[in-house]
Amino acid sequence: MLTRIDLRDTDPDARDLAAILPRADLDVAAALESVAPLIEDVRTRGAAALRDAAERFDHVRPEHLRVPASAIERALADLDASVREALELSIAHNRAGHAAQLPVERVTEVVPGGRVVQRWIPVRRVGLYAPGGLAVYPSSVVMNVVPAQVAGVERIALASPPQAAFGGLPHPTILAACGLLGVEEVYAVGGAQAIAMFAYGAADDDGAGGGVLCERVDVVAGPGNVYVAAAKRAVRGAVGIDAEAGPTEIAVLADAGADPELVAADLLSQAEHDPNAGSVLITDSPALADAVDAALERRAGATRHAGRVRAALTGPQSGAVLVRDTDQGLAVADAYAAEHLEIHTVDAPALARRVRNAGAVFVGPCSPVPLGDYLAGSNHVLPTGGTARFASGLSVMAYLKAVQLIEYDAAALEALAGPLTALAEAEDLPAHGEAVRARLG
Repeated sequence: MLTRIDLRDTDPDARDLAAILPRADLDVAAALESVAPLIEDVRTRGAAALRDAAERFDHVRPEHLRVPASAIERALADLDASVREALELSIAHNRAGHAAQLPVERVTEVVPGGRVVQRWIPVRRVGLYAPGGLAVYPSSVVMNVVPAQVAGVERIALASPPQAAFGGLPHPTILAACGLLGVEEVYAVGGAQAIAMFAYGAADDDGAGGGVLCERVDVVAGPGNVYVAAAKRAVRGAVGIDAEAGPTEIAVLADAGADPELVAADLLSQAEHDPNAGSVLITDSPALADAVDAALERRAGATRHAGRVRAALTGPQSGAVLVRDTDQGLAVADAYAAEHLEIHTVDAPALARRVRNAGAVFVGPCSPVPLGDYLAGSNHVLPTGGTARFASGLSVMAYLKAVQLIEYDAAALEALAGPLTALAEAEDLPAHGEAVRARLG
């Protein structure tokens, strides 16, 4: 089922590897051309543009763009008890996991009487996006909101697409997750238009009454399709963004001792997200690759979303890569820089410590990616498309700013006046040195 790529007799460098390995094609630049007029329309016409976009893309014209509090309360009251329990567990685990990410304030005495204080200050307001296309993701609400709350963000707004089946409101499970987290500002707005609304704010009533539907935010975060990614690129600079997310992907680095049924189950679990999802096996065992193929064929025919799964597994973004040994397998995994990397080898913990490029690493047979999707305490909003070479998953850091406080007394300043003036003169900025001498009489 998976296309084979045999690298056992080759030694391509990292750049060549990246070109050889399977990857979904994500043309954000082309999508940017499509979303630019929509972003400008939202910026200009506010609520009216958002309603028009909902009618065009979501096939419903919402009566309420801002979700009434009563709808959130009703969704929470009607939430299935087992789903509520699972969401509460996810929230608790994620609070614990994200609290460990908080940096601490540090004071450094650079010279006697001169110190620098490293502070971490949360942004005031964030806009979070929870997608609602082929599937509904209350877990993404948790993954977006919890790190913002742990970081200390004062005001949190969330948008999710309006659903015709629910009277133009977001899916009830999305609303219930917001209720559990105490998020009261929720919008029935989807796609690129939601990103534009958060980045620039939106006037109510087409601006005629001078009212404000949504105030602009400082940071926009949350996963979405290529149009959401393009919209983030377009507004970056007006606001901060977390990342430009693409289709989900998994790589599994496995040796001959791996269980092919577990490997197949995990590759399939990501394939059910999207026909463009990537599932990649990296192994030094042709026998394992054969066994995984057989298991995938059987499982794909029996799963609920069989058509979607087959499209993903047989697409150009998925494949099985044969390598000489686990060292070459690790080089391939680093070149691929997967959103999710599972390691099913005899020395999985040690090998995991050697991984350089991955959004998150899942170690051993009892740590599957779905654990991270929901309950592990890690974040599932992760870098895709190879960006794990330089980017990180969503964390409290997305909502924090590093600000330094510089505090010197007169004696400390006087001690540095000579070298400071020398540097100022070397850069032909004499007023810099004069600003110091003015303090020294």
